[in-house]
Amino acid sequence: MKRISFLCLLLTALISKSFAQNKLQSASFITFNGYSNNFAEKLGKSEAPTVAFLGGSITNMEGWRALVCNYLTKTYPQTKFKFINAGIPSLGSLPHAFRLQRDVLDSGKIDLLFVESAVNDHVNKTAEQTQRRALEGIIRHTLNKNPKTNIVLMAFADEDKNNDFDNGKIPVEVKVHSDLAEYYHLPFINLALEVDKRIANKEFTWATDFKDLHPAPFGQQLYFNTIKTFLQENQKNTNRKQSVGLPKIIDKFAYTKGQYVNINKAENLNTFSINKNWKPGDGLEARPGFINIPVLESSTRNSGFDLIFKGNAVGIAILSGPDAGMLHYRIDGGEEKTIDLYTQWSASLHLPWYLLLGDQLGGGEHKLSVRTSEYHHPKSTGYTCRIAYFLVNGN
Repeated sequence: MKRISFLCLLLTALISKSFAQNKLQSASFITFNGYSNNFAEKLGKSEAPTVAFLGGSITNMEGWRALVCNYLTKTYPQTKFKFINAGIPSLGSLPHAFRLQRDVLDSGKIDLLFVESAVNDHVNKTAEQTQRRALEGIIRHTLNKNPKTNIVLMAFADEDKNNDFDNGKIPVEVKVHSDLAEYYHLPFINLALEVDKRIANKEFTWATDFKDLHPAPFGQQLYFNTIKTFLQENQKNTNRKQSVGLPKIIDKFAYTKGQYVNINKAENLNTFSINKNWKPGDGLEARPGFINIPVLESSTRNSGFDLIFKGNAVGIAILSGPDAGMLHYRIDGGEEKTIDLYTQWSASLHLPWYLLLGDQLGGGEHKLSVRTSEYHHPKSTGYTCRIAYFLVNGN
């Protein structure tokens, strides 16, 4: 009996050892289309590099981001880092493109920028063309502001991406990140693929270890380990030749000059007004950065305003709560269109929701005319429109 128990223990140990030896390597999920030389050269010196993190809730939450900051600080104690957390829950590539200037670039010279939007772009059902225009816009906007900024694109995991990989498909959001990283010679960290492959390799399970698209501590550590591998491998290749200058733009309508436009720019207000310090009055939550802020709002049907702007794209960043209505709008007196401001999350949250109203516009000045509808979503309780920012891709 003891001999059988001993053999069982030995067999278990051998199996465990075998699994340990056959674990996949983090480096397999990093594509070095180019190296982050400028950032690497500052490490270990007395310079003060700035590292920014642009993403959604997985970036904002305590986890991989804090682990990266801690790693850099402890590994290079003589280097005085500045870290920018530009992670806001629920936001993907379209919001990132228009908030990049204020939330990241206005903070000064950025040395290393981590960008991720693959999870929220999928959850928010962002069209592929919009994703491509937004991510290309982020890349070109950043590098036009400072050509020495090093950018790293990443794709995080979710269950739908696992299913796509398992069925031999590359998830759209992952391919968008990968394609743009390759074209612009940027590193790409495919954490979505890594999670799927490690699950297939029986290293862990989604349900008991990773648990959610908002990773448990186990998943956060996995993300960090691969990003740390990137930083270490990048540091070994500081002498690699780096591409100079921006290649030709892929899509001339990419949001390369995305910006917020103040709601005070609205004209001809008809029962719309500015609430200088909006906060939820119904007990529901709002996202950080979208509370106690000015909003242009109306809860009355057939309210309206105009916006004169210069650019080839225009949109609105709204707060979509349980009373969100519908809007009718037209650009330059053209065909009137309708858009629903209510989302699947509006009943429980005043969600920051970014809506593109006009795209591929000609250069020069344009006029956006908006009015609230007499109708609303069946689940909505009202006709309200609350605008935090106008979105304009400038000429």
